[in-house]
Amino acid sequence: MGHDGRWALILGASSGFGAAAARAFARDGVGILGVHLDRRAGMAAVEALQEELAGHGVPAHFFNTNAAAADKRAAVVDAVRELVGDGRVDVLMHSLAFGTLRPFVAPPGAAVRLSVQRNVDMTLDVMAHSLVYWVQDLVAAGLLGAGGRVFAMTSGGSRQVFPSYGPVSAAKAALESHVRQLALELAPHGCTVNAIMAGVTDTPALRKIPGHEQIRAQAAARNPHGRLTEPADVADCLVALAGPGTRWLTGNVLQVDGGEMVCA
Repeated sequence: MGHDGRWALILGASSGFGAAAARAFARDGVGILGVHLDRRAGMAAVEALQEELAGHGVPAHFFNTNAAAADKRAAVVDAVRELVGDGRVDVLMHSLAFGTLRPFVAPPGAAVRLSVQRNVDMTLDVMAHSLVYWVQDLVAAGLLGAGGRVFAMTSGGSRQVFPSYGPVSAAKAALESHVRQLALELAPHGCTVNAIMAGVTDTPALRKIPGHEQIRAQAAARNPHGRLTEPADVADCLVALAGPGTRWLTGNVLQVDGGEMVCA
């Protein structure tokens, strides 16, 4: 198809929802700016993804850096400004999944408990507050404005409780709050902000959750489609939601789950 001049900046672009979104947007002619944090062992997969995206005739630039660090974020924003030239970031997708998965209170007899301040603060900073900081910097740089679309990946954990999920649950709830506030503040800029609540999806992030096998089995059993949500299901919806006809859709938590939650 070739590059149509639009750009998508994806935070957490190397796997899961981020990688699927990169593929879907690239097929739609959108240039990809991916931010990820991978060790050397994971770089082969990242390079393969970049090559795949380039096969659609679009530019694909990836930054292996810590998206939650202020100095690293500033460096990426500067690089993005150079790469897009007279263009803008048309889509910002926040899909950072790095946090603490431990109970707030140690079970009886356990020797180790969660260090609340250090671990909870880190989880909320990466998975929630960083959305605000990226939006602030992109707007200040003139890279996010009229027609822009911001998507943040949340989960049912913002409303439900799971063992050891407390810090991430708090982060998802905060992320949804940030989405509502940013929707208000970005409306004068002509930019929409929505949270995407995907159904249970077999991603590397899910497999880190204690008891993920049971979570997957229960979700597949209640989903009316008889299967789990897949990253591509969500990515296809994101491409549609990024269109000009959704300019009045903002401040929402949108369930993209094939009906999973209504059947809970």
